Amino acid sequence: MFRTKKEAWELFRIGPSYEVGGQRATFEGERFPTEAFDQFMKQGVPRWVTNDAPTQASYDALVQKVCPCIVVVHSQGGNFGFTAALNAPDKIKALVAVEPSGAPDLAKADLTKLKDVPHLIVWGDFLDKNAFWQRLVAVPTRYRDALVAAGVKADVFALPAMGIKGNTHMMMMDGNSDDIARLIGDWLGKQGLMN
Repeated sequence: MFRTKKEAWELFRIGPSYEVGGQRATFEGERFPTEAFDQFMKQGVPRWVTNDAPTQASYDALVQKVCPCIVVVHSQGGNFGFTAALNAPDKIKALVAVEPSGAPDLAKADLTKLKDVPHLIVWGDFLDKNAFWQRLVAVPTRYRDALVAAGVKADVFALPAMGIKGNTHMMMMDGNSDDIARLIGDWLGKQGLMN
């Protein structure tokens, strides 16, 4: 199914409501280029929530084909990336999850296999303004805590707590995306993975 503009605007935390009095309401200080939102929505693809097994198989096949590598995932890709690392810890040098919307089932995951795969989870702003995201953050947070308990380096960048405010769920499109990329690159450098 395709997301509606209203659903995307609110779920991606661009603003609290899509239209109020004929105007799109934004969060104060948000960094998404709202003038490009309509064009952005033309690039949407259907969201399939019934094909997780073939999607995971595709991730795993890609890892086998192109790695060793650093894996960077976003949103719904989070669970697939985390699972790809579990399935091939010898192939993945690091995993960066930007606002992951899921994580593997801890009862079925041997996290000790990931001791040599540093993880980074990056969260943007306005999570406290959206009840859906307040619930969603819990699963990747539990996963990260379990990684740490298993001896895996697993860091979190909560951007607002770091003084970086205004980032939406689509931070790779936000006005400070180069700064976020540099921050992630610096973290990878500290892991010995960037020249």
